[in-house]
Amino acid sequence: MVKFNIKNLSIWFGSILALKDCSLQVLSHEILSVIGPANSGKTTFLRMLNRMNELQTNFRMSGSIELHKNDINKLDVENLRKRVGTVFALPLPLPMSISENVSYGVKMHGAKNKSKIVDIVEKSLKQAYLWDEVKDSLATSAFKLSGGQQQRLCIARTLAVEPEVILFDEPCSGLDPISTAKVEEAMVKLKEYYTIVLVTNNVKQAARVGDRTAFFLNGELIELDRTDKIFTTPSDARTDGYIRGKFG
Repeated sequence: MVKFNIKNLSIWFGSILALKDCSLQVLSHEILSVIGPANSGKTTFLRMLNRMNELQTNFRMSGSIELHKNDINKLDVENLRKRVGTVFALPLPLPMSISENVSYGVKMHGAKNKSKIVDIVEKSLKQAYLWDEVKDSLATSAFKLSGGQQQRLCIARTLAVEPEVILFDEPCSGLDPISTAKVEEAMVKLKEYYTIVLVTNNVKQAARVGDRTAFFLNGELIELDRTDKIFTTPSDARTDGYIRGKFG
């Protein structure tokens, strides 16, 4: 089933064309890896899926993005960002306890039942593969966690509001290999319940976790295919060159 249907999407920031005539579909319960060098348009594409580009000045777009056949520009933006959550490159825990970090968004959306909130915190931390490490220190400041634990806490905070889609924007860029492996393990398990779009500068990570991979270059979608095909027999020489490290 199609989760996002993107047609002829172009994005400008002032006079700069950041994304040119992009058309693709994101499928339900897949991990779509998005790769490409700096300024390729991959992050602009990701941020468009929950309208974060609107926060920048001089933004304009043409084309369309549908979420379950609904034009996202006609949806309430707060509700859209609840349905389409984001995990950023740098973990950004709130200055409060581990438990309060996870429950923050739930409470903001009106939840008041304490026992239900406790259950949501536990479920979300388990899905983010963090529960076993923090279950005895939920009242501790989130700032006492390691960088990798903070990133998984941010994943748990996103999961707590029950999104349909999770956008990962280079979530492991500052993490050590062990923490990276735990985040990747969480992503692979989470696709059973969510649709995941992963922007990564690590082509090996894209190969490890992606069901399909999209390659962007100079603001254009060059190629989109099954990950195994992209990494073995890509259709475009530019894709092959990037994967082999010839540029980027």
